Amino acid sequence: MKKLILLSAIVLLTACKNDKSGNENRPATESEGQVVNVYTHRHYEADQELFRMFEEKTGIDVQVVNANADELIQKMSMEGEQSPADVLITVDAGRLTRAKEQGLLQPIESEILENAIPSHLKDEDNEWFGLTKRARIIAYVKDRVNPEELSTYEDLASDKWNDKVLIRSSGNIYNQSLLASLIAHNGEEEATTWAEGMVENMARTPRGGDRDQVKAIVAGEGDLAVVNSYYIGKMLNSSDPEEAATAEKVRLFFPNQEGRGTHINVSGAGVAKHAPNKENAIRFIEFLASEEAQEIFANSNYEYPVLEGLEPAQTLQEWGEFKEDTLNLSVLGDNNKEAVLIFDEAGWK
Repeated sequence: MKKLILLSAIVLLTACKNDKSGNENRPATESEGQVVNVYTHRHYEADQELFRMFEEKTGIDVQVVNANADELIQKMSMEGEQSPADVLITVDAGRLTRAKEQGLLQPIESEILENAIPSHLKDEDNEWFGLTKRARIIAYVKDRVNPEELSTYEDLASDKWNDKVLIRSSGNIYNQSLLASLIAHNGEEEATTWAEGMVENMARTPRGGDRDQVKAIVAGEGDLAVVNSYYIGKMLNSSDPEEAATAEKVRLFFPNQEGRGTHINVSGAGVAKHAPNKENAIRFIEFLASEEAQEIFANSNYEYPVLEGLEPAQTLQEWGEFKEDTLNLSVLGDNNKEAVLIFDEAGWK
């Protein structure tokens, strides 16, 4: 990010009073320094816009290190106490829990985050907080699938979907977290049976990302696919006419509406264990949880906002409301190892 000229103390205090992130009572001090170092897995223009907004509001320069989650976690671990990281942003509660378990995050006190983020979307020790939601849903080809036959994730493992299901590999964290939720709800034995049934029902060996699964069912390689909701939103609004046309050919189904609700996950953030600019880090995460920032997340990247009562993007509104699983997402990380073992035993590649 572009370096900002340091403002005078008077201007800084004024900025704090006018800051709409909800942080009016935390003025900057000399000890904080006017920088926040952000290690982020996310790579969206919406995020860059929000970083610029935070800089303009606070005079705090956002320095960004961008890489995939595993690389960032490894980097923070190797850097140890010398790490310059103030904030870790990544996708999937399983990864956030992994960072916590490795001692890379720290608990923080913030009434703003306590009040803004629903309890199931944050760590019980306040070491990480969900910032956006995405649902794991079923995309299907309307000419080949009767939506009345769709019901639950569990049902996808039944014989009627033999050779019809497309889904990513077992190495994908989204699938690991989905299975982790099934372990929490149904136990390891039933989760294992489900994974084995899914392998039997796969139309092809898993490959590619969620967009690839959608393109494949439209091309006739399968009839339905398990995908994250925001990918569909991005495809429908893509600048690539072919991608948008592909997404128009599928319909969406939110599983488990008669029971616990559809599985959701988050992208989220936590304050680094050895953050040199802790107060700035807290202030930064509070800003990302503000209504102003949440609207940008929702409308730019087709993710569901974590703030209750805030409308999602128009595309998502057209899909209708749905019941979401309120399982505490920390469980996804707690059950991750078991999920990986079950995938291996089931032969899920």
